[in-house]
Amino acid sequence: MGQQDIYDYLKDNQRKWFTSRDISAELDVSIGSVTNCLRKLRLSRSVAFRSSRNRNQFEYKFKR
Repeated sequence: MGQQDIYDYLKDNQRKWFTSRDISAELDVSIGSVTNCLRKLRLSRSVAFRSSRNRNQFEYKFKR
């Protein structure tokens, strides 16, 4: 599992925002692995993100 898998998942579900926990459950991958990959995608500006209602949590979406 890598960044490409997460990127493809977000691309296939472009209309919805996801937390790292949502992505982890859907792809059946550990939360740590997903969080690390999402951090790298965030830094490379490959995905859109915003702060969620919960403190210290982001929501992610495919960036057009």
